Amino acid sequence: MTEEKGNKLKALLKHWVFDWTETIVVAFVLALIIRAFFLQVFWIPSSSMEPTLLINDRIVVNKVAFHFRDPRRQEVIVFRQVAPPGTPKRDLIKRVMGLPGEKFQIKDGVIYINDKPVEETHPMNRDYYNFGPIVVPPKSYFVMGDNRPASADSRFWGFLPKESIIGPAFIRIWPLNKFGLIP
Repeated sequence: MTEEKGNKLKALLKHWVFDWTETIVVAFVLALIIRAFFLQVFWIPSSSMEPTLLINDRIVVNKVAFHFRDPRRQEVIVFRQVAPPGTPKRDLIKRVMGLPGEKFQIKDGVIYINDKPVEETHPMNRDYYNFGPIVVPPKSYFVMGDNRPASADSRFWGFLPKESIIGPAFIRIWPLNKFGLIP
């Protein structure tokens, strides 16, 4: 190999290493920006959302959606736990069932909003609980798990303030055999 060919090879290798390094750094920075402001992956820590979501499922949450619209009834959301000062806060997942200003009641496990029964279209483990009636305060939501008999939710710890909501969970990415939109 001549010296000229060796120098060209070194220059090509140097250019290739620089290109790949630049690509990896840019991808890493973009991933950090996306995670910080747009999308985030969460894992399911408990059975409160069974049968919809199981322990250790991984979901993706849209962190910007609620800057442009309000949460909807029966939408699955991730939020920062409302906890007393000094208590570590965790991220939790539940389904929105009561919206601000609504009269909310549960009779024999059936949810009533403003005295009309709600047709729940998602899978769930029912109970025959009675609760309320109560009125959901402004800028607050009433959230419940899909595993009603085993969910600590708004029935027990109260209303969820809007500012605690991180965003809607919209897709399950793990396990791969259950990859898809969240009902």
